[in-house]
Amino acid sequence: MQRVLLILGCLLIAAAAAWPWLSRLPFDRLGRLPGDIHIVRDGFSFYLPITTCILVSVVVSVVIWLLRR
Repeated sequence: MQRVLLILGCLLIAAAAAWPWLSRLPFDRLGRLPGDIHIVRDGFSFYLPITTCILVSVVVSVVIWLLRR
């Protein structure tokens, strides 16, 4: 458990240090992928990012799988 927390902490510090460069990448499409549901009506807005959740889940699963090898 200590190893996982140490790795997550290091990744968080690395992401914070790389934030100026990461903000220039085209991640604005991540929340608006085909398959994400966005319904807008008068006085009502509903957003369900199905495809984005699946993509994030696959990426996190691969990272965890690689860390456990």
